Amino acid sequence: MHVIATAGHVDHGKSTLVRALTGMEPDRWAQERRRGMTIDLGFAWTALPSGERLAFVDVPGHERFVPNMLAGVGPVPAALVVVAADEGWMPQTAEHVAALDALGVRHAVLAVTRADLADPRPVLRAVRDRLARTALARAAAVPVSAPTGQGLAELRAALDDLVAGLPAPDTEAPVRLWVDRSFAIRGSGTVVTGTLGAGTLRTGDTLTLYAAGRGERPVRIRGLQSLGRPADPVPAVARVAVNLRGIDPAAVRRGDALLTPSGWAASALIDARVDGDLAGVGSALVLHLGSAAVPVRVRPLGGAMARLTLARPVPVAAGDVALLRDPGRHQVVGRVTVLDTEPTPLVRRGAAAARARELAEAAQGPPDPAAVLRRHGVVRAATLRATGVPVPAVAVVAGDWLVDPKLAERLRVRLGEAVAEHRQGAPIEAGPTVESLRALLGVPDRAVVSVLVAPPLAIRDGRVVDVTAAPRLPAPVAAAVAALTRELTVAPFRAPEAARLAALGLGRRELAAAERAGTLLRVTDGVVLPAGAERRAVAVLATIPQPFTLSQARQALGTTRRVAVPLLELLDRRGLTRRLPDDRRSVIEAPLKSF
Repeated sequence: MHVIATAGHVDHGKSTLVRALTGMEPDRWAQERRRGMTIDLGFAWTALPSGERLAFVDVPGHERFVPNMLAGVGPVPAALVVVAADEGWMPQTAEHVAALDALGVRHAVLAVTRADLADPRPVLRAVRDRLARTALARAAAVPVSAPTGQGLAELRAALDDLVAGLPAPDTEAPVRLWVDRSFAIRGSGTVVTGTLGAGTLRTGDTLTLYAAGRGERPVRIRGLQSLGRPADPVPAVARVAVNLRGIDPAAVRRGDALLTPSGWAASALIDARVDGDLAGVGSALVLHLGSAAVPVRVRPLGGAMARLTLARPVPVAAGDVALLRDPGRHQVVGRVTVLDTEPTPLVRRGAAAARARELAEAAQGPPDPAAVLRRHGVVRAATLRATGVPVPAVAVVAGDWLVDPKLAERLRVRLGEAVAEHRQGAPIEAGPTVESLRALLGVPDRAVVSVLVAPPLAIRDGRVVDVTAAPRLPAPVAAAVAALTRELTVAPFRAPEAARLAALGLGRRELAAAERAGTLLRVTDGVVLPAGAERRAVAVLATIPQPFTLSQARQALGTTRRVAVPLLELLDRRGLTRRLPDDRRSVIEAPLKSF
């Protein structure tokens, strides 16, 4: 299927011509048919002589309805431009052609209607002259008369040639379906329509509804129709009606978009090339992208480059072409070619001019992925893909995050310094936490810290430690451990109570530091023994009849149940004892010598 828009002045007979080509009524409202004037978007379709199916988006011609016209033209790759032989070029025709030109529509057919009422040749020559300065300069031209049928066969042939020359769509691309209608059908629920320019829709797919200025939510496709018939799948390019499950039709409006999840990034700040004259235009400009119309402030950077601040974020990608319009003057300002959807702030003197030069270089060809990553420093891979930039091969990958390699080198050095500084300032701790290092380095996610950790550093229990650094204890902690060790000399398995540990000044942090230094064994929280106590316990247990019970082990070790239970469990985990089905144990490995 192919989709084109019909554009032209309100009195040029666009709808009449579409009716003659398709046998369908494109005007949906009784008021339109009564007044003979298209107010909103209309839709019709036909089969061409080649068998190709062609859908028409009939857009309003009156100047009061230009926003509706742009909503229909925005996602469409080609156009049928209609001019009347008895009226010629009109001011509204000029705005329609300017809009098509700004949107980069290069595939078109010119229909000179009412050829039965006036000689079409003078108008055809005049229109040709005007189109010569636009992207539509090579449009084929056909004089026609809908009432008499004159030229309709030739117009169908020209449309066949047009669709044959259209570029093949990317049916594997992420979906971005701009909504142009939302309504309810009894028994089916909410239905939205739009022109699918890329990608493929399938029943059962889950998409993201991006509601302009109203947030995002997941939605599921209940059913699909194209050209009035059920269809599944629906590949681009196509007019499509999407039946959504579990959502009110009032929750979806023109200008919203259905998106492949994680396939698009929304932005309200865009750096772009603006092909148009910004001098003398009003301040209340509107950016038209797809079916969306968003108020925008434009800051010229230099040359054709500008920074656009949108009133709300829109799903946008580098390479998108949009239209900038001054509604107060009914004037198309020019074409907007999106270059960067996540531009960095302009804070230094001369930053705008430097940015303009950078953008001018980027506009010469596809963006350099490494240069884009270098500019961002740290960015999500999904963000790059959504803005049309492939993941650079040089990137340091941290989950979904990408880090510029030179920045990663600097951050890695700073991370090592931070670990060393922490060791000097807080030797009782194993090392700084991953979260504290994330904040210190100014990176957005702990995954970035993790990928920066390299030998001799390692992450242990949520902290970054130097595994080659010899453990050392502050003097007060070392003295407390020595005192505890002396007390345990007589009864090495009589672990001190919490009150005694507190009296010695050995809290949780101090005990953890002593364990790392190898001077104490923490069997479990609240049970502390001298270093090597597990080997000594095995030596004792090896001397009693095998297998043995918990009670026998407790008596042999001269300790309490509070200590014996976790100590035996520790020996089991380390493979020094084996627990039998009847809860008795036996020693697996006896030490070579006793203590």
